[in-house]
Amino acid sequence: MDRLKQTNFFFFVCISFMVIGFTSKKFECKNIITINGDMSMQFTEDHNNVRGEEGKNNFRKPKNDDDLKYWLENMVYYHHFTHEEIHEATGLSIDEISEALKKFSIDNKHQPTRDTDNSLLVLPYPGGRHHRIGFLEGAIDPQRETKISVFTPWDLNSYIVVDIPEAIWSNLGLTYLAHTHIPTIWTEQNIELEKLEWQRKPESVLICERELPNGIVFGTKVTPHQNSVEMEMWLKNGTKDTLTDLRVQNCVMLKNAAGFNELTDSNKVYTFPYVATKSQDGRKWIITAWEPCNRPWGNQHVPCMHSDPKFSDCPPGEMRTLKGWLSFYEGSNIQEEFKRIAATGWDNH
Repeated sequence: MDRLKQTNFFFFVCISFMVIGFTSKKFECKNIITINGDMSMQFTEDHNNVRGEEGKNNFRKPKNDDDLKYWLENMVYYHHFTHEEIHEATGLSIDEISEALKKFSIDNKHQPTRDTDNSLLVLPYPGGRHHRIGFLEGAIDPQRETKISVFTPWDLNSYIVVDIPEAIWSNLGLTYLAHTHIPTIWTEQNIELEKLEWQRKPESVLICERELPNGIVFGTKVTPHQNSVEMEMWLKNGTKDTLTDLRVQNCVMLKNAAGFNELTDSNKVYTFPYVATKSQDGRKWIITAWEPCNRPWGNQHVPCMHSDPKFSDCPPGEMRTLKGWLSFYEGSNIQEEFKRIAATGWDNH
């Protein structure tokens, strides 16, 4: 009887959401999941509608020839995009893409060589190719200014996409979301946030900072090293009230990392604050961590892994920071590797 009541309740909630807010499109009530302790109703939209809206609304036209050349090299040389994927990322026609590739001599003959003795290759993710295998309905119209590609040291064609931040919660509600999925405090007010880009700095450092309409400023800095990637995130409170419950969701997506993209959670190890994914051959690992860590977890349907941090409460006019780590490891003793990483002091503020 209790199970029947519970089923009827969830059915009522699904119908209520559909009638109130989603009558213009066909949705299927999928499931209830917990994200950082929040209960959020998930809906599966018609797959063709999801892809159609991405293609129409979510491209970034290059600003000038220099911008066009950079993104074409990024997409062709490193991400190996097709013409159709370049079109999805830039909005350019297939003919315009072909002409631009010819103009800038971007082809297999001019593929740059990569020096694996230097820092890990980290690039802004160009969009145009969805960074997930599954649960696409949970990331409609993903914005590229929070996403980076980190290429693996053992396979130059494999990379992971790191979304930093994917989401920020606060006592105000869902304060930022890097895609369309569930309402934020801005979509509820019909406020559209400006599209930004990563600032490309010397030594392959990437920085992106955003100011929200209420005065909250948050940003991320990414610094590649030879064997690891250092990440830092900050939040400045420009409002008149103290911000609390500042939970952050940072996602490491494994779709394009060969040998790591099985739809399972059995290849992951969780040792607070570290999360590691093991390759199919059992000899290689991808590791991430954030401090102060709030919740390590993974989603086998994406597939992805998280070491989600939390800012301490932030009074008006003050700033809070987080530290992040990402690295690659070849070996069998992952717990010893966690200890080695901890001894580097990466999390010192």
